[in-house]
Amino acid sequence: MENIGTWWMWAGFFTIVLVMLAIDLFVVGGGKQHRVSFKEAATWSGIWVSVSMLFAALLWWYLDSTAGREIANEKALAFVTGYLIEKSLAVDNVFVWLMLFSFFAIPLELQKRVLVLGVLGAIVLRTIMIFAGVWLITQFHWLLYVFGAFLLVTGIKMWWFADKEPDLAGNPVIRWIRRHVKVTDELHGERFFVQKQVCGPHGDVRWVRYVTPLFLVLVLVELSDVIFAVDSIPAIFAITTDPFIVLTSNIFAILGLRAMYFLLADMADRFSLLKYGLALVLMFIGVKMMLMDIYKIPVGVSLGVVAAIIATSVVLSLKKDAHSSH
Repeated sequence: MENIGTWWMWAGFFTIVLVMLAIDLFVVGGGKQHRVSFKEAATWSGIWVSVSMLFAALLWWYLDSTAGREIANEKALAFVTGYLIEKSLAVDNVFVWLMLFSFFAIPLELQKRVLVLGVLGAIVLRTIMIFAGVWLITQFHWLLYVFGAFLLVTGIKMWWFADKEPDLAGNPVIRWIRRHVKVTDELHGERFFVQKQVCGPHGDVRWVRYVTPLFLVLVLVELSDVIFAVDSIPAIFAITTDPFIVLTSNIFAILGLRAMYFLLADMADRFSLLKYGLALVLMFIGVKMMLMDIYKIPVGVSLGVVAAIIATSVVLSLKKDAHSSH
């Protein structure tokens, strides 16, 4: 399996990620409790997209001078396509986060810490899953057909259940935690665990550790990323199996996910048709993977199709919202 990543390219990529995370966490107040404004979210969304496209440009420049124009065009286009697919599919993750925070009545100023830890956990999880997926594909090529069929079925299910609201109250994970762990009825700032005094059966007083509702939200945020990673990672394998391209495009898209959440937090209802667009994207990619040994759809065509589907669903959503408001 082709891998363009050299040791210094991997090192450079992870250095960029660590520096950007450090700036986000410690310079702009990422570790402090505060309400993220629309301006801050828009600024950081722009920064993450700009850094990602700059990385793509540098990758193209390096490959153009070392491997030739054809390889440079192919890899840079694969990066941009993978980035767009991951970014698009992440929108559904944002919708789930909105429902979780709404269900547990988590105020905006407390949401940032959960999403910081959620993104950090997602980076580690995606890295492990991508390398595991690359290894499996090198050993069992037929798995790509399985991934393709899975994405096709997932896309059909997403389309079918696009308007259905999940039953969070009956979520088995929440019910299991509440049965096995003591959970407070109220929030305690950004704390996930608190100590409370409890009277024993003989009048003795002891300290008992409780988890807060914020911890339940963190568990569900991490769980939701596992679920969405199962969709998005095979989707990028449909574009390229180069581990460097797969991982870098995936991680760069994840890094901007928290900023995108706060950017869309007040506008989610305006994109009511976007889930149908995401379902079509998954179905298209699933079909592409299943046909790859019969007819290989060019990466440029894939990029155009995905971009057209997402843009069309956004435009139709805005038109529907404008029509319903009159």
